[in-house]
Amino acid sequence: MEVVITTPAECARLAADAVERLLRDKPDAVLGLATGSSPLALYEELVRRHEAGRVSFARARAFLLDEYVGLPADHPERYAAVIDRELASRVDFAPGAVRAPDGAAADIPAACAAYEAEIRAAGGVDLQVLGIGTDGHLAFNEPGSSLASRTRIKTLAEQTRLDNARFFGGDAEAVPRHVLTQGLGTIMEARHLVLLASGRAKAEAVHRMVEGAVSAMWPASVLQLHPHVTVLLDDAAAGRLQLADHFRETWSRKPEWQGL
Repeated sequence: MEVVITTPAECARLAADAVERLLRDKPDAVLGLATGSSPLALYEELVRRHEAGRVSFARARAFLLDEYVGLPADHPERYAAVIDRELASRVDFAPGAVRAPDGAAADIPAACAAYEAEIRAAGGVDLQVLGIGTDGHLAFNEPGSSLASRTRIKTLAEQTRLDNARFFGGDAEAVPRHVLTQGLGTIMEARHLVLLASGRAKAEAVHRMVEGAVSAMWPASVLQLHPHVTVLLDDAAAGRLQLADHFRETWSRKPEWQGL
């Protein structure tokens, strides 16, 4: 696990560098996209680079981490709509290239199995963008989730619904109680995981993820077992890390050619 502590703008730039490099080397790469606040600056940076002619998504495909269950097809907070608004419609993804779990499916288990099969058929995810919840959840794998879990329906923790109320006019009761989410086992099969976190509210979860025991109580801690994880933090999110000075020193001395 590589931990980089820098400014929020630099976090977005570094993550965008990784995506740009991947798409240059492998134009038909498969991306994993997260929603929420954490990746927004990254998506803005990718849009800027696309408009400047630096990066193309024309041959790429993408899979979303999760989706709410039960929201109407035209609801602006459906994650498929959010990704389309924040990234997909602003770059050159081909029609149908960005996929999401079917939160409106009549047969939820079948929809989850189909989503897993679709990811496998695409060859797996090359680079997965991630955020982290204040309780350490990854995608919507809440505390207590199996570290080997696959795409499935989950009930949101009340803290997560409170955290997400800001997207629903501040009304936690408007936040759906159920979601479809890639499992931790699914996420761990991506070849490169890039997690972004900022703000003091994420500091405890980041500490547990990076320096704590691997535990279902802090689902993101499973990332310690992955061979290629990049964690991009601002100073506030890194505020609880005991090894923060070591991480800063390591990053300052890393060869430029090595990349993330």
